[in-house]
Amino acid sequence: MPSLAVTLKKQLKAKRQEAIEAFQADGKTDHLLTQLRRNVDAALTEAWEKCDLPRDIALVAVGGYGRGELFPHSDVDVLILLDETPGKAMQEKLESLVQLFWDIGLEIGHSIRTIDECMSESAADITVQTSLLEARLVTGNKTLFQLLQVKCQAAMDPRAFFLAKTLELRQRHVKYEDTPYSLEPNCKESPGGLRDLQVILWVAKAAGLGDSWSKLAQRGLLTATEARQLTQKERAFKDIRIRLHIYTNRREDRLVFDIQTPIAESFGFKSTDTRRASEYLMQRYYWAAKAVTQLNTILLQNIEAQLFPQDVIPQKINERFNELNGFLDIAHDNVFEDTPSAMLEVFLVLAQHQELKDMSARTMRALWHARFKIDNAFRADPANHALFMQILQGKRGIMHALRRMNQTSVLGRYLPNFRRIVGQMQHDLFHVYTVDQHILMVVRNVRRFTMSEHAHEYPFCSQLMANFAQPWILYVAALFHDIAKGRGGDHSKLGMADARQFCVQHGISEANTELVVFLVEHHLTMSQVAQKQDLSDPDVIQQFADSVKDERHLTALYLLTVADIRGTSPKVWNAWKGKLLEDLYRMTLRVLGGEAPSADRELKNTQQEAIKTLRLYGLPADAHENFWRQLDVAYFLRLDASDIAWQTRSFYDKMDSKVPLVKCRLAPIGEGVQVAVYTPDQPDLFARICSYFDEKNFSILDAKIHTTKTNYALDAFLISAPVFAKNYRDIINLIEHELAHLLQSDSPLPAPAKGRLSRLSRTFPINPSVDLRPDERGQYYLLSVSANDRNGLLYTISNILAKYKINLHTAKVMTLGERVEDVFLVDGAALNHPRNQIMLETDLLKALRI
Repeated sequence: MPSLAVTLKKQLKAKRQEAIEAFQADGKTDHLLTQLRRNVDAALTEAWEKCDLPRDIALVAVGGYGRGELFPHSDVDVLILLDETPGKAMQEKLESLVQLFWDIGLEIGHSIRTIDECMSESAADITVQTSLLEARLVTGNKTLFQLLQVKCQAAMDPRAFFLAKTLELRQRHVKYEDTPYSLEPNCKESPGGLRDLQVILWVAKAAGLGDSWSKLAQRGLLTATEARQLTQKERAFKDIRIRLHIYTNRREDRLVFDIQTPIAESFGFKSTDTRRASEYLMQRYYWAAKAVTQLNTILLQNIEAQLFPQDVIPQKINERFNELNGFLDIAHDNVFEDTPSAMLEVFLVLAQHQELKDMSARTMRALWHARFKIDNAFRADPANHALFMQILQGKRGIMHALRRMNQTSVLGRYLPNFRRIVGQMQHDLFHVYTVDQHILMVVRNVRRFTMSEHAHEYPFCSQLMANFAQPWILYVAALFHDIAKGRGGDHSKLGMADARQFCVQHGISEANTELVVFLVEHHLTMSQVAQKQDLSDPDVIQQFADSVKDERHLTALYLLTVADIRGTSPKVWNAWKGKLLEDLYRMTLRVLGGEAPSADRELKNTQQEAIKTLRLYGLPADAHENFWRQLDVAYFLRLDASDIAWQTRSFYDKMDSKVPLVKCRLAPIGEGVQVAVYTPDQPDLFARICSYFDEKNFSILDAKIHTTKTNYALDAFLISAPVFAKNYRDIINLIEHELAHLLQSDSPLPAPAKGRLSRLSRTFPINPSVDLRPDERGQYYLLSVSANDRNGLLYTISNILAKYKINLHTAKVMTLGERVEDVFLVDGAALNHPRNQIMLETDLLKALRI
């Protein structure tokens, strides 16, 4: 029936477009979903009737389509219900019908079953049982459909269904990292999204408690206010999902980065000087998802209590709280109204009683409705200050308490500036959490340093924390270190005032207040010094020591810095960064202990340690001497003793080699491979080496460039790639052979590949920057580069440096997620002329923008 399919397809397409245009004009989500469903109902019914099917079968809508909601690009799930197993002729007829449905232009999900087959499938698969729960007759035999409904209802075990759906919900939450705060959430499947709301209605309907928020309110499972809020949140998520389908012109339920801005603009959000339009949308989304998560917890507990009633006697904890079946329950309904400070005490009691699973639904509901009483008077009450400090200073349960306080909006109401950053995104290309979640992650990381069960993760941090008095000071600093994000200006400076006000208000001593404020102001300083400056320079260490002043400030800043970097993204922290921070800590500690920074002392200590290692290799006592004579002081100050010993062992007896030598080994610390190159110096050497790493898609984590007194290059690289973990032996042999062969070639350098930016970098490009300035001694120039990361970026930079005949002495390569911040120590005749400096910077900027 080609002509029928064409006609129905045109009609359906026109009506669909008409419904979408009406939605874009009036924004009525429910009207659009209903209209789309009616349009499909009409098309399927007409097709059904034209196919001359028997009267004893039925066409049934299931799933979302059965629920009466059809999004612009959703599947149309149907069940063709038979009274008996079809014969061959009937089977062919039904296959033609399904093909006609597809020809109409619908994405059909179909099944053909008898009632007995439906019951058998639903008994084996909870998904089938759920879809039948929402079954709706489209056309055909009404009696047959009603019989199916009767049998489904008779077979329904509400308790088993509840347990299965809640288990399914937990598994789905784990799949989506158990958080509604994903930076690219799925508005349907992520925690706090549409699916969570649907689960509630499914289990409620299966239990005969109602199939709408208003009916659940009538049964006492919800208050009228909660029902109204859930209705609003549900409509908001539907609105977002509709707009996603319309904008992408496909079934797309994820708010991915590159479509967040147009979706936000379709809602009327506009970018400002400090925030993108997408940030306003996503903050609203997270607030809604958090509310849904909270209300769902209350509802699930209430439904569970209806399905599994228990006669449990409350066990008194204090005048305000009882233990009830493993949950913390309020002693009476007006606890929080009568004693507002109980809104903080409830979290303290939970922290102190680890045997309690959580708050009861009654407690959550009372807290949810009473949270508005946290006002200026509440925040100024010394009793509440004492309770909050008790939570932070507790021996256990601190993180659970803070997370629960955030989930219930108590933390944001108690700390108003914290509320401003709840759900606030960070488009800096390396934070993968919203600001509030990042802050809580940093508190968690600091907290783990105090716990023996996590001592294996960062033993040095755990050792320092064990000797650090009053670790709760670090929790306060972590709470405030990013609290001023999104206000415009330097968040470190702005956050100082918030931290100082909190400390004074909460009776924290002057010395501890000064430490907290110092940590908030300088929480980025230590990572910047470690990763961007030359730690072999005694002046760098002295200046950093002068800024931290004493060991307590240094230790606190080190612990907070490690926790902060780890709390940005799993991809940002690595062992190499950890080593740089630890090296800076130890060198600074020696200076604070009264040992003046001395290049001579560092040189002597490093050489003695390297000689000890060489003896372990079995080398003659004087084997290193001739090799070391050709190396300058900078070489020994910039490398670890173990690296010096390894390079000496590799090249001491090949000092006059006329061919390039390449040696590789697994990095002693962390993942990666160390590559050492010893060769007669040649133009473009660094760029040529980088071209090889670029071709192999190896990431360069660090580079140290040296030229010996005999004009040999001795260059060291730390590289990484995912393949190293499994095949490092073969890869090491390959690098040693291929790179040595390449360095013997005098072929022109290949043109840098235009590496593709990631989707995240394309959506949120950063304005690249290049800064060239003389170092403090005027001997070299510091070249700082910041840009979006991409494959081949370092080779692109080195190629331009080679073009200007710039000599590279050392490179600090820092990758922060999707962002790079590299620092190079360079010199060259071209840099003596201002015009050449401008041309170099211009060429670098042009290359970084590609």
